[in-house]
Amino acid sequence: MTTLPTFPPSPRVPAARQRAIPAFALYGETATPTLELMHIEAIELRSSLYEWEIEPHVHRGLYQLVWVGEGAAQVALDECQEDVAGPAAIVIPPGAVHGFRFAPGTQGMVLTLDGRFLVEGDLQTAGESLRQLFAAPRVLQLESDEDAAARRLDGLFRQLAEEFAAPDATDAPVVRWLAQAVVWRLAQGCARSVSAAAAGRRARHHQALLTRFVLLVEEHFLAHWPLSRYAAQLGLSTPSLNRLTRAASGRAALEYIHERLTREASRRLVYTAAPVTRIASDLGFEDPAYFCRFFKRRTGLSPSTYRGRQGS
Repeated sequence: MTTLPTFPPSPRVPAARQRAIPAFALYGETATPTLELMHIEAIELRSSLYEWEIEPHVHRGLYQLVWVGEGAAQVALDECQEDVAGPAAIVIPPGAVHGFRFAPGTQGMVLTLDGRFLVEGDLQTAGESLRQLFAAPRVLQLESDEDAAARRLDGLFRQLAEEFAAPDATDAPVVRWLAQAVVWRLAQGCARSVSAAAAGRRARHHQALLTRFVLLVEEHFLAHWPLSRYAAQLGLSTPSLNRLTRAASGRAALEYIHERLTREASRRLVYTAAPVTRIASDLGFEDPAYFCRFFKRRTGLSPSTYRGRQGS
């Protein structure tokens, strides 16, 4: 992973000024006759002419994929800024305000696609993955464990650029195939990223619910709340609560509550001299005999036997 350089501060573009932001076909060009369905060029080809800084602008009806293979950039996407280190892909749908401040020498490609390119040919089969890819401007950062994927993408971008520069590129189907492969690979990566993010959100939500359940048990286990009341406090059904605790610990929710009661009973039997009937009452058991059966079922010993063995 490339170390990010230090960039001078660059103010975000206020929403009120977006009406004045220039619209280009390719940056600096209001019209590009050679741009039919797609165009690709190296980052340095255009950026080096502008001291490696591309001012905020928009594209109408054009999609862009900026591949940072090596190097780094400070990226503005609408109202957000992000520091990006290669390998990474920056996805820019039509109408998204975007600008770049590249570290000098940054290596990569800028692929520009007409909207027709995405609805013609084999890309139609990409379906939901393609929709997710261009649903919003985004940065797809490839992590250190994705070296193979980064190499494949970098190779595809380079091959596409070489074929595009060939004299017969206009009629060569290989150019379209390579461009489709680039888009498809990034759509797959985006789908995995969205799925992982959703899974992370679910995991954090489940962990928060489990923590709340544990705290509720600690507060109310002596009151012998029914399981349905715990579930209601968490906004869950009883089966959902059981699924939550089983996923986290392999135990049903009621088992967790009973385990907490058993731990408390064991502690009081060992560390207090109160009679078993008093302990049963303090633990919320109206019938001492039922407490004794509950405790023996949980530990294999009657309360008196357990106290005797621990005392000895």
